[in-house]
Amino acid sequence: MNTAFIGLDYIVDIMHPAGKVARSAQQATSRGVISKANAALALAKSNGWLSVLVKVGFHAGYHELPASSPMFGKAKEFGALALGQPGTDFHPDLSSDLADFVLTKPRISAFYGTPLEPLLRARKVDRLVLAGVSTAWAVQALAREAHDRDYAVDILEEACAAATAEEHETSIDLLRSIARIVSLEELNNTN
Repeated sequence: MNTAFIGLDYIVDIMHPAGKVARSAQQATSRGVISKANAALALAKSNGWLSVLVKVGFHAGYHELPASSPMFGKAKEFGALALGQPGTDFHPDLSSDLADFVLTKPRISAFYGTPLEPLLRARKVDRLVLAGVSTAWAVQALAREAHDRDYAVDILEEACAAATAEEHETSIDLLRSIARIVSLEELNNTN
């Protein structure tokens, strides 16, 4: 199978303690999510997998922000998720230089409004290894959509975090119906 690793929303505003909407920062830190994401990026490179980092963000003026969204509606008010600002930079400890591509998304799903699908199709990818923050939102959204687009989906559980341990675990339990939940060790053994 042609594989791609996709890391989601490892950005300051979402998962760093200094972030403006960083509900998952504590869980991400306590779970060592960034070190696991770095290991996944290195594994992707050593195996010749496509590696993609995706971040959510909005251009100056927040024109593409869905103001009616309870999730995104307050981003403008808080000055959060503004492209070109420190909040949409990748976490300072993330080895983002290992990624082949960086995509910016304007919604929760990495397929929405991005060139992700043509990128995957051009590389004939049929298996996605997903990880990111938050498990309950970005990871679930991409996993569900990838499943419906007929990709084999693996979730690298140890490189994911949510606002609480319970939210993360509930999300992982739901995802078991459409994805294989894997560890770095399993990925190393099943390239």
